[in-house]
This record gives sequence, C-alpha cells and structure tokens, in this order.
Amino acid sequence: MIALRVVLDGVSAEPATGVGLHALELTRGLIETAPRGCEVRGFTPSLPDSEYGLIAERLPGLSSLDKSALDRRQLAAAWQHGFSRLPGSGPMHAPSLLAPLYRHDRLDDPNEQIIVTIHDTAAWSHPEVLTSRGVAWHRSMVRRAHKYADAVVVPSHSVADELADILSFGDRIRVIPGAVGRAFQVPDDADAVARRLNLPSTFIALTGTLDRRSGLGSIIDALSLPDAPDLPLVVFTDSASAGALDAAIAGSPARRNRLLVLDGLEAHERAVVLERALIAIAPLLADSFVTAALEAMTLATPLVHTDQPALRETVGDAGLLVESNTIADLAEGLAARLSELASDSEAMTVLGLAGQDRARAFTWRDAAEKTWQLHADL
Repeated sequence: MIALRVVLDGVSAEPATGVGLHALELTRGLIETAPRGCEVRGFTPSLPDSEYGLIAERLPGLSSLDKSALDRRQLAAAWQHGFSRLPGSGPMHAPSLLAPLYRHDRLDDPNEQIIVTIHDTAAWSHPEVLTSRGVAWHRSMVRRAHKYADAVVVPSHSVADELADILSFGDRIRVIPGAVGRAFQVPDDADAVARRLNLPSTFIALTGTLDRRSGLGSIIDALSLPDAPDLPLVVFTDSASAGALDAAIAGSPARRNRLLVLDGLEAHERAVVLERALIAIAPLLADSFVTAALEAMTLATPLVHTDQPALRETVGDAGLLVESNTIADLAEGLAARLSELASDSEAMTVLGLAGQDRARAFTWRDAAEKTWQLHADL
C-alpha cells in the first residue's frame, strides 16, 4: 500500500477559507479518488485536541493522522531552515508552501516525491498585504521549492507566468485549479439567515475576504460617483483584515456609510449573501486566489472584475471586464460598468447563467484526479 502523505494546513480553521479550504477540499478529493493500492495519510502541526477531532470528522477517510510536536509557526520556521521531516515514507503533497523541502534522490526511491503548491506571488507583487516576516518566509520557501520540489502546483497559468519571472522552474510547474467548497450552498433557511445578517433588499457584494488587494477604496469611490448605482456594498472580513478595512475608510464617514461589513461568515452564510446580491465584484487590484469569484459564478450572480490575469483566465467571457490604466480610471470604469449592468436585467441574467455554466468546469474531483496523475507521472 502506497501512502500519499498530505500536509494539512489550516483544515481545522473555523470557518476554513483560503489555503485552509483548498487543503481541506483537495484532501477530501484525494481520499475519494485514491487509486487501487493507495491511501491518504495526513500530517498536521500541533493543535488542541478538539481540532484533531474536527480534522477526523472532516476527513473521515484518512488512513492515519500524524501530529507534529511543533505548532504551525514553529513548524513553518523549522521547515524554512530545512529542519524536521514527515513521519513514514512515500510521496508527499503540500497544498501550500508549508512543506518539508530537502535534498532527496528519486532514482534510489521513485516514491520519494515532494510536491508543493504556490497559490500566488504576493510576496513579490504585493508585499504590503503580508507582514515583513510573512514576506521573508514566502520568498524563502519559494526558493526552497525551486531547489528541492519535484513539482510545483499553481492554480492558474497566470500564476505560472508570474512565478517564471521570479525563478525558472522549467517543466516542473503544473496548473491545477481549485473549486468551490462543498459547504458553499444556499441553506433551506436562507430567509432567516438574510434577516440575521441584516442584508439590504438590494446590494452589491465584494467577493472574497477583504485585504489590501481587494481595492475596497476604489470600489467605494466608484459607488460614490454620480452615475453609479445608489446601492450599499456588502463586504466579508475577518480579524486579520481589520487593518485593510480601516485604511479604506480612514477619514471618510461617507465611505463607511456605504458599507455593511460581515465578519467571519460560514460558507452557507456567504452563499446567502452572494446569491442575493444584485452584482458581485471580484477583488480589483490583484488576487490569484480566484475561488471567491467562482462562488459568485456558481450562484449565477453576475460578476464584474478588472483585467487581472488570474481573474481573466478563470472568468473568461462570463464576467463583465473593467479596463483601467490608473486608480482614477478604475473607479470611473467600475461605476460605468455597474450602472450599465444594474439597468439591464436581461444582461444580468445572461451573464449570471454564463458564469454558472463556466463554474461547472471547476471541481475538486478533477483537481484530485490531476494531483494523483501528477504523482504517478513523476
């Protein structure tokens, strides 16, 4: 029996979002699509006992769960400097850069494989969205991946291109997109959820979790222009995004008054918000993690986005593109697009259905099967 050892990064978070959601859904898919003679073995940083139970509940098909004596921060530091490895033997898959990367020889043991995932190049393109420690860690781990990884998974061709401008990985790059999480479904009590969240009857939603790449200031400026729809903006946030929110509304009560800020929503609550939004706006400045855009598309909510490579690649013709050369152009172009779309119910319906149809092409089963095939091809 060959055990694929998977680093479980953030899968016990409540709610699981971003990298944690990716790790959770991919691992579920790997368990369900495991070839004959293969199993999935999990590895996690040190966690409270209750979180080990949550992992077992969320991933019932794991053959075993290995637990580090180091917490995530300690483990990240150890792996940054090449210390500590995973228990057992066999191929290793990391759904993020949190991975033991070290010199190994697959000629002696073909199953000694190391594959890591690089979700974006923000440590180079937008270092301001990370702490200085975070920037240093991401850059260091990308360099270790360049040196030791047998293959690197990226979510889009645009991230592959961005990565190629930083380091040459040659033919080791594989594009395997993610998808929408299974828990992202509109619940039967959607009306009650909407009332509890105090959702307006008509509004525009910013997809994803707020950070400085989301372009919140530009979006609010766009909605404040005379020709923009006179609608509130609903944004998702968490405790880590407080700084980005404060920066976007600093010194501007008018900006704050346009916002309904929803903190730490569960997947089904996000589904209610996006399903009821008149229009969804994808993060405007730069975001290679496009799952949030797919969430809106899945629910047939018409999507507006800028000319960012990852969004353009994922959305295709199923979204309304805002072209701009400057921040001022961005606000004006966004206002015009929103106004154009909000006044044309037929166009909204057509665009929403096109997005829903395109979103069907992205599934975690497909991602898992491609991941197993990648390991088989090495």
